[in-house]
Amino acid sequence: MDLADIRFLDAYDRWATRRVLEVLGRLAEHDWPTGDPIGSRGIGDILVHLLGAHQRWRHGLAGSEEVPRPEREPLPTPAELEAAFEAEWVATDEWLDGMDEAWLSEADDGIPRWQMLAHLVNHGTQHRSEAAALLTAAGHSPGDLDMIFFSQELAGSSG
Repeated sequence: MDLADIRFLDAYDRWATRRVLEVLGRLAEHDWPTGDPIGSRGIGDILVHLLGAHQRWRHGLAGSEEVPRPEREPLPTPAELEAAFEAEWVATDEWLDGMDEAWLSEADDGIPRWQMLAHLVNHGTQHRSEAAALLTAAGHSPGDLDMIFFSQELAGSSG
């Protein structure tokens, strides 16, 4: 896997996350903090975890001592969460700009870093799916989140 592949996966991850974030404003206020929880998390908690995991992986792979834990903070509003994701994506762009092919192929604990980054996108897919199921049950589906729809959008086709 090369940097172009990582950037593609990252772009897909953002596209799908934005689709989920875009429908949050339609939720009834009481559905944001609780909803029908999956495991022990409601919609807001699921998405905050998604943000925190992204931050922790980026910080860890960058060698930072900082370990962000937004899950331990009061639940942000949907608008605050969207702003936090946007800030994380800016930080991720800056970090990716400093990456090279050799770094991607190096291993930590026997796992190539490109696989760790692919895992991060896959982890996001899991939690976006949970949030999307809850949003859909509340009458606010974010629509199709499959990677193929992102690819079709990039290609300018509809089917």
